[in-house]
Amino acid sequence: MFDHPDFDGHEGVHFFSDPTSGLQAIIAGHNTRFGPGGGGTRLWSYATPKDAITDALRLSRAMSYKNAMAGLKLGGGKGVIIRPEGDFDRTALFQAYGRAVQAVGGRYITAEDVGVSPDDMRIIKTQTDFVAGLDDGPAASGDPSPVTADGVFRSIKVAVRHATGRESIEGLRVAVQGLGHVGYGLCEHLHAAGAHLIVTDINKVVLDRAKTELGAIIVEPDVIHAVDADVFAPCALGGAVSEASLPEIKAKIIVGAANNQLASVEMGEACRQRGILYAPDYIVNAGGIINVAAEVSGSYDPNWVKSKLDALEITLKNIFMLAEERSEPTNLVADQMARERLKI
Repeated sequence: MFDHPDFDGHEGVHFFSDPTSGLQAIIAGHNTRFGPGGGGTRLWSYATPKDAITDALRLSRAMSYKNAMAGLKLGGGKGVIIRPEGDFDRTALFQAYGRAVQAVGGRYITAEDVGVSPDDMRIIKTQTDFVAGLDDGPAASGDPSPVTADGVFRSIKVAVRHATGRESIEGLRVAVQGLGHVGYGLCEHLHAAGAHLIVTDINKVVLDRAKTELGAIIVEPDVIHAVDADVFAPCALGGAVSEASLPEIKAKIIVGAANNQLASVEMGEACRQRGILYAPDYIVNAGGIINVAAEVSGSYDPNWVKSKLDALEITLKNIFMLAEERSEPTNLVADQMARERLKI
């Protein structure tokens, strides 16, 4: 573990197994300088256990950066559950996972991520209090996805303004990869603002809905990055910007909700060399954890959430300006700022 390429001084990496429910999970805590590790739990079918470990390490580090840059009283943590093969008892699985979260002793607070819903959070809640993203309770705020989508939409406007000088995104073509809760919410914002949508997903039902409700053009998943668009918005899993995909990307702006969009750190400089403005993902998608932080505080305040989203826009603008002044890639500028705040 200590020589894993994505191990970055993580404070703790916890492995959990429950043969009865089929649970195999990893909870990674990266840095708790500003508070307990806050970050969602992901349920995914990983090709190998090593891939799950890599995901947990990378995502927890990104959460440290995200929470520090958003000015939250949370550290960086992430949970991943290896999806059991075949049919499984979802209630039993998430009860076992709740016990795992409880065993970490408050150093990690979970919420939703890919493959996990507010219903799953309620099951986890039966086993531990270290959970957010609930839709009942005195400070409950429900699914944080709409707030994440709002933050991504705001970030697209900031990026468009910086790259083109345009104050409006009306008429722009935006290619959205992934129509989950966040991706579809983003599309609704974009449609309302007059953007033209090109979308993809593996779910035909949601694609039909996007075509009917939002007038979206549907393309296959393996070509979404290469369509003729002004903005590419990766909102599925990570690695959308890679050595293979980058030469085919026509958009000059990349702003999306997915975590770890760059397949490697070097892809940030590769984007810069191609004249592509990349908005660092953990800045762009911080809306969800901002919403969770408001819930964790014990007194949910929508005005506080809005103020943090406003600050997100300013942070992203400053990153763009600094990167331009220094002739450096935006991802490295953001990383440096985050590590300075974390003093690591």
